Amino acid sequence: MNRIARVTTLVAVAVAAAACGSSAGAPSEEPAEDTAPAAQAEITTVRLGFFPNFTHAPALVGIQNQLFRDAVKDQDLTVTPTAFNAGPDAVTALFGGSLDITYIGPNPAVNAYVESGGDAVRVIAGAASGGAALVTTPDITEPADLVGTTLVTPQLGNTQDVALRAWLAEEGLEADLEGGGDVAITPQSNSEGLAAFTAGEIDGAWVPEPWVTLYEAQGAKVLVDEADLWPDGQFVTTHLLVRTAFLEEYPEVVEAVLGAHLDALALIEEDPVAAQEDVNTALEALTGSPVEPDVLTAAWENVTFTADPLPDTLKESAADAVSVGLLDQAGVDGAGGLDGLYALDALNALLEERGQEPVAG
Repeated sequence: MNRIARVTTLVAVAVAAAACGSSAGAPSEEPAEDTAPAAQAEITTVRLGFFPNFTHAPALVGIQNQLFRDAVKDQDLTVTPTAFNAGPDAVTALFGGSLDITYIGPNPAVNAYVESGGDAVRVIAGAASGGAALVTTPDITEPADLVGTTLVTPQLGNTQDVALRAWLAEEGLEADLEGGGDVAITPQSNSEGLAAFTAGEIDGAWVPEPWVTLYEAQGAKVLVDEADLWPDGQFVTTHLLVRTAFLEEYPEVVEAVLGAHLDALALIEEDPVAAQEDVNTALEALTGSPVEPDVLTAAWENVTFTADPLPDTLKESAADAVSVGLLDQAGVDGAGGLDGLYALDALNALLEERGQEPVAG
């Protein structure tokens, strides 16, 4: 903790398993240039979102080790963590003002940025790369075998949903947004999808870890490892997203959360066994049961944890979302492109303090 002593620090974290259901609202407008800024509103807590996935391990490790709590305690703040199943729900909470910062995948972040005309959100750090795949029944050995099957993704428009639809299109297979076409895609939570697969009700899923390995434990096989579709196997799976208004009004708080995030990444690198135990403890609290040790170890090997948000892979993922009808290119252009999505100055300042290489936005 002394490594972020100059940054103020965060308060009590309790793992919350219920997803937030706030309705979406319009982002606040920028004040006119000749308007004096409003006085800073007093806050008592930082609302932090995350998902019960291995790709969100920095969040889970940070919560288990009370890093976020400790990071802002000097500011007399607490932390309210909330678990979501997939990105679109977290974006709804951000837009509704009931969430301040969240771990999230690239496609929902892009959608939030574009929908708000480039105003509402900013990526402030990377969290994870890799750790997603298409798993299917063993009799499916090539793309053509998927015709007539039903596959699931965590939510329509989430990162894995876009990846599946883009891959199917490249293979010449149709999958419309209503669940029709050559391949039916049904949005289901990861736990519901696994139960449906086990019961023989679906044929596979495009999911993140640890769900890939959990499907394999139920007899599924990996048909497509998403890492094989990207140069050097690197692609952004999870990064840290903040409401722009929160970043502008409370930069010290955001910097403190970033410090805790980097501390969590350091713990993961320094002691991966302890980090896996922390993640498993959190997952048990969220899902009701721990991951088997062999499953946990296998799933962990498929994810790389990094502060680099890998912006080039986000832009390619956004192009995939456009191609499958889940993102409007005119909206991207209207938001001024995706370069403005990144606000990495605070991250790079902290990395420099720690003797680490800066990341590019």
